[in-house]
Amino acid sequence: MEISKSNNGGSNPSAGEEFKDMVKGVTKFLMMVIFLGIILLWIMMPTLTYRNKWLPLMRIKFGTSTYFGSSGTTLFMYMFPMMVVACLGCVYLHFKKRKSYHIDRETKGGVWSALRKPMLVKGPLGIVSVTEITFLAMFVALLLWSFIIYLRNSFATITPQSLAAHGESLWQAKLESAALRLGLIGNICLAFLFLPVARGSSLLPAVGLTSESSIKYHIWLGHMVMVLFTVHGLCYIIYWASMHEISQMIMWDTKDISNLAGEISLVAGLMMWVTTYPNIRRRFFEVFFYTHYLYIVFMLFFVLHVGISFSFIALPGFYIFLVDRFLRFLQSRENVRLLSARILPSDTIELTFSKNSKLAYSPTSILFVNIPSISKLQWHPFTITSSSQLEPEKLSVVIKTEGKWSTKLHQKLSSSDQIDRLAVSVEGPYGPASTNFLRHEALVMVCGGSGITPFISIVRDLIATSQKQTCKIPKITLICAFKKSSEISMLDLLLPLSGLETELSSDINIKIEAYITREKEAGTETTTGKIKTLWFKPSLSDQSISSILGPNSWLWLGGILSSSFLIFMIIIGIINRYYIYPIDHNTNKIYSLTSKTIIYFVVISVCIMATSSAAMLWNKKKYGNVENKQVQNVDVPSPTSSPTSSGYNSVREIESTPQESLVQRTNLHFGERPNLKKLLLDVEGSSVGVFVCGPKKMRQKVAEICSSGLTENLHFESISFSW
Repeated sequence: MEISKSNNGGSNPSAGEEFKDMVKGVTKFLMMVIFLGIILLWIMMPTLTYRNKWLPLMRIKFGTSTYFGSSGTTLFMYMFPMMVVACLGCVYLHFKKRKSYHIDRETKGGVWSALRKPMLVKGPLGIVSVTEITFLAMFVALLLWSFIIYLRNSFATITPQSLAAHGESLWQAKLESAALRLGLIGNICLAFLFLPVARGSSLLPAVGLTSESSIKYHIWLGHMVMVLFTVHGLCYIIYWASMHEISQMIMWDTKDISNLAGEISLVAGLMMWVTTYPNIRRRFFEVFFYTHYLYIVFMLFFVLHVGISFSFIALPGFYIFLVDRFLRFLQSRENVRLLSARILPSDTIELTFSKNSKLAYSPTSILFVNIPSISKLQWHPFTITSSSQLEPEKLSVVIKTEGKWSTKLHQKLSSSDQIDRLAVSVEGPYGPASTNFLRHEALVMVCGGSGITPFISIVRDLIATSQKQTCKIPKITLICAFKKSSEISMLDLLLPLSGLETELSSDINIKIEAYITREKEAGTETTTGKIKTLWFKPSLSDQSISSILGPNSWLWLGGILSSSFLIFMIIIGIINRYYIYPIDHNTNKIYSLTSKTIIYFVVISVCIMATSSAAMLWNKKKYGNVENKQVQNVDVPSPTSSPTSSGYNSVREIESTPQESLVQRTNLHFGERPNLKKLLLDVEGSSVGVFVCGPKKMRQKVAEICSSGLTENLHFESISFSW
């Protein structure tokens, strides 16, 4: 990838910006070194060098103290370094700001461009880039390496004497050895399983990923974990049956491995795994959703199965996930201020909330929404369509009526001309730490139906950028495919109700190609529908949407991770030194391993809840009064419906000058589908960023064109909207 720097306003980086760059560079370097060290441990773990040289030294250094006992070895070798990486990630993200003094333009070709191109388009893995395939291959290679080395070393210890001592035949001894090693390999996958679903974690955005785009990694890891653990369990059952020791299945050894706990964990995992089958997930999503809460049972009994000492190898990711989950729980306890609801003719709803002006988010971010009057338990993710630059005190999401939950919401809002208040809770927003669409000379956004919603935020953000900065805005081509002409009204959402200048800036070069696939010509009833707007009364109990940890949320998150882990180590050290050690003396044969595991779990939970709650209360006390004043000062019309016409109806009724400008840049095509290949190849520019959100076949088609090699200027952007 060739980079050319264009000056933005002629300004140079200040001393403060140089200091931030230095801090970012140092923290990123330390994160990389520590993480590579962790990977090195994983690589060396199955070897005799690790077992005979490294591990004894580490046990002498960390595993013989009266404060941590044998668990200190894995605590300091595996869990502590990952917590340090997570805290450094928080510091890195706090100082990560978009540079305003230059823009990096991406051009044709280059190594980095090639690595981001889709390599696999069709198949069980979905659309996968060259980089993703490379890392997946490396991870699988790590699993194979570990399994082969484990087996080679363990098979070497099987002798006629050992077989006679245990009353085994050769195949039984090898089966039992292979079963154990499969469990060890599954532990590697488990160590990474929870990281992609920790929505507010610092690890993913620090490497340019979002939780939503990483869901596929969670799926891959989940399949690996369940395959390995299932085969692990089946091999042991076959082994016990062949040895006439089937009673081992119900054995709960409080001083060693608990077989029954492992089986309970496996059953919980299998129940979650079955519901991930695509047909079950699509048809019975609620079953899939609620079954996944069995992760608590799965992890608790996994730790009870293997013991807390070995669990520290896989617990860092789960610890980070628990912190994120509890912070989300705290945020979801409060109702947020809903300002208005726009009901479009296309059975689409735009909800607009009051937002803290200090809350900034990137385009394509998502917000999880809960409406207790429809369902107290269901949380649904929606793409944020507003721009925090253009609308600093408002946040909007668009909801397409497709499922039971959204249908009930649409019926509730459309059937009434006046609703005083609608209680809503939210979690988020979650999204990329930063985006830089300006690095492309042109942007092409391809969408089908409600897939337009992620691109609304991009367009609004670019409009805001054109109003506030002097940099060159990429040419925008929006290709939309709708089934019916009534859905054209969704294009009205490209512009907000407020926040625009009198005219759409001439710096915004936008062209919209809208295709109505199931109608030959514009209808009369569907295209003249009115947009109904409901305004809601303010309530003193409602809060503006804000970060649960305030403006400096990344630093606070780092503080929670570090302080909770430090307090955990202090409390555990005291408990071990003055309660467990006097009984057990580090023998692990007297004090109950089950009791020790439960104590550790309780202490972890208490530390996370205490530090997270304290951080939340501190920020609420500091910034809460400002938010309450903002909610009270919001000036909204009376809570009545306000019907307005769509700017895209048959007679082209115009709401505003910016809307008129947008309509003039729109071409409508009836009775045909977009020729994606021609449209994409016709886009001019040295660097064209291509985004797609829509049906599976549409995503595959766009990815196939970008990776075909027909042109080098198309850069397929790996942004996922799979929540």
